[in-house]
Amino acid sequence: MGRLPTGAKLFLIISAALLPLALIAVFATLQTTRLADAEARARLRVTANESARAIAIELVGDMTALRVAVNALGTDPADAPSCARAQGVFAQQSSAGTRFIITDRKGNVLCGVPLPNPVTLRQDDMPIAAAIVPDNGLLLAISGPGGDTSARAYFPRPFLEKIGQPSSRASAFSSAIVLDEDSLHLETIPDERPLDRMETMRTELGVAGLALRTSIRSAPVTSSLIVAMLLPLLMWIAAASIAWFVVDRLLIRPLRRLRGAVAAFTPGEELDFGTVHTLPAQEIRELGETFQAISRTVALHEAGLAEGLVRQTKLTREVHHRVKNNLQVISSLINFHARSAPSADATAAYSSIQRRVDALAVVHRNHFAELEENRGLNLRTMIGELSANIRATASDRSHGLGITLDVDPYLVNQDVAVAIAFLVTETIELAMTCDPAAQIRIVVKPADKLADKPDRALLRVVSRALVESDALREAASRYGRVMEGLSRQLRSPLHHDPLVGAYEIAVAITGRD
Repeated sequence: MGRLPTGAKLFLIISAALLPLALIAVFATLQTTRLADAEARARLRVTANESARAIAIELVGDMTALRVAVNALGTDPADAPSCARAQGVFAQQSSAGTRFIITDRKGNVLCGVPLPNPVTLRQDDMPIAAAIVPDNGLLLAISGPGGDTSARAYFPRPFLEKIGQPSSRASAFSSAIVLDEDSLHLETIPDERPLDRMETMRTELGVAGLALRTSIRSAPVTSSLIVAMLLPLLMWIAAASIAWFVVDRLLIRPLRRLRGAVAAFTPGEELDFGTVHTLPAQEIRELGETFQAISRTVALHEAGLAEGLVRQTKLTREVHHRVKNNLQVISSLINFHARSAPSADATAAYSSIQRRVDALAVVHRNHFAELEENRGLNLRTMIGELSANIRATASDRSHGLGITLDVDPYLVNQDVAVAIAFLVTETIELAMTCDPAAQIRIVVKPADKLADKPDRALLRVVSRALVESDALREAASRYGRVMEGLSRQLRSPLHHDPLVGAYEIAVAITGRD
């Protein structure tokens, strides 16, 4: 991922700092909801146990009384007291519609009254069989010893609903007696909606596989609960956004403006923020004023340096003109004495000295010409001017002198240029001493043996006059010491090829023009 802007980083930091608070608030809201659900479950448990206990006691008691009567009537079908006791037990519930009947194997009624809505009972090898009459009531049945007699009891829904009511109805609940897939609804919750959250509990009655299913409303998911859960997150987003907005307006944007003004600053100018005094933060205003003061100081120093540079340039030019004039005076004096020399050898000596002075003048002139750009001296230009001066000052005996150049436009510094100028002059003087009409070739090229040294070039002076001979050996004793001294100044050995007639040396360069 690329680098994020400062504003985005700040927003993420503030969000990360405020997010735990929002999560704590959401967790607290959820914990409150869980506590409400736990309270609802506790109320449900109390209600379900109380209702199931009341229904189970009633059903077990009634069926126990019927079992006693069935057993007695199975022994003596005319046992009127047993029938009377059973009728006495059911007499209290008869007003609510509770009925029972005891019959023999042939279906003859021994006690009780016929029951409405006869249904098929479930046979599970249980002591008591049961069946639910849909939306009507509950039917229980038992059989006597040997199956000679049997009894059925019918409990209507209103009766079961009444005895199943808990002592406290602090909250609405629904209940139903269930048998496998069948159910008999006793209580219903008014205004129950499909999306209501319900807590349900199943309690076994212990009679014929019957169970009581009780349900109660959990804490509803209301709009206030949703708002309570979302409010911390909304507050987190709002707080992070407001903090980012405030910091961005009061800190990030002013600093960005300040940075833009500093980035566009040019040395020598004074920073002008324009609205620096309207920046919102005092610290940023002080920082802007500090930058202005620094730029003002830098501008003053730049002006002083520029003025000093102008003075230095004038002084350098003055020194150059004086040096050039002095070299011209020296050259003129040498030329004046050469014209009045008593012999040809003296004239040749004066000419040799003048060529060396000219070599120094050529280097000085080229150096001053390149001084403004400070790139270095161009060897092609310098050696070309130097060769022209040598031919112009050659004696009459050297009217056949020829100098050919093959020089790449390398650049060198002044110290190297002075040494090269004198070395080329001395080498040409050596060749002219051996042969006044010598043909000389000066080459400055990169060499294969210097391929690993890109900052070096090979200077080579070739002439048949420099081939090994007695005249060369005699003249070399005169020029050799100077040439060796110049090679040491160039920090490179000077090689002589006596068969080809060449002197070569590697010189340091600063680049190409």
